Amino acid sequence: MTSLGPLGDFLKQSWLAKIGFASAFILLLAALLAPWIAPADPAAQNLPARLAPPSFAHWMGTDELGRDLLSRTLYGARVSLTVSVCVVCGCGLIGLTLGMLAGYLGGWFDGVINLLLINAFLSFPGILLAIAFAAFFGPGIGKVILALIITGWAGYARLARAQVLKVKELEFILAAQSLGASRLRILLRHLLPNIVQPVLIQAAIGIAGAILAESTLSFLGLGVLAPVPSWGAMLNDARGHLFDAPHMVVFPALAVMVAVLSFNLLGDAWRDWLDPRTRAELEVAHLSR
Repeated sequence: MTSLGPLGDFLKQSWLAKIGFASAFILLLAALLAPWIAPADPAAQNLPARLAPPSFAHWMGTDELGRDLLSRTLYGARVSLTVSVCVVCGCGLIGLTLGMLAGYLGGWFDGVINLLLINAFLSFPGILLAIAFAAFFGPGIGKVILALIITGWAGYARLARAQVLKVKELEFILAAQSLGASRLRILLRHLLPNIVQPVLIQAAIGIAGAILAESTLSFLGLGVLAPVPSWGAMLNDARGHLFDAPHMVVFPALAVMVAVLSFNLLGDAWRDWLDPRTRAELEVAHLSR
């Protein structure tokens, strides 16, 4: 039987990595295939079947308007993953750009970015800032993404700046400078490939935080607009039925928990896989076979 290589050996050794990869893949697949695998229209109301418990007709039961909770949970995954991926990409792009420029250029530009902007944003709890910006912009998926990007870029910028400060004094950067390489070439061809790994690890974990933040904003009525299904909005709808229809709380809460746990495990596994010592040990073990 052909070996899968060091990555396959790593997955065999780390059960947390296997759980993270498998659960994140299943979540992504469920979100992509929601229009085909959802048993009903997530917005279709059926008042005679309202608050029905889980059954063969409705595997997760129905809500107060008779809407199928399984369908709404599947479509809610699409909303959460769309928001989280857009937020992470936006935060990563802005934070990586500003952090690299601040760390490499230094001087007054570094002082403005680091001391003024980054510290100012990191001095407030992120979720409170997100609530404030979301309340200012109003509900809507695009406005939620914008609010979370505005409040989330500073962590990526600080990490990128710290990595650049460590790498820019190494010999190969000094050699590139002595050969007359432009600042743009040094940033893109020499610095970026050597600092991007920690940023990617933070991005994987950041997806979990973005999912939780979107659910929080939707729970408070500051997220996506009805009738678009969202896990946070589903939990908000279930507040008045904690005792007579607990399934309305259990399944959306489980969806949020599984999604956040999956991407946290995925980020931890990615960090371990990108660790040079771990990869060297796996390479040696693989070649010795």
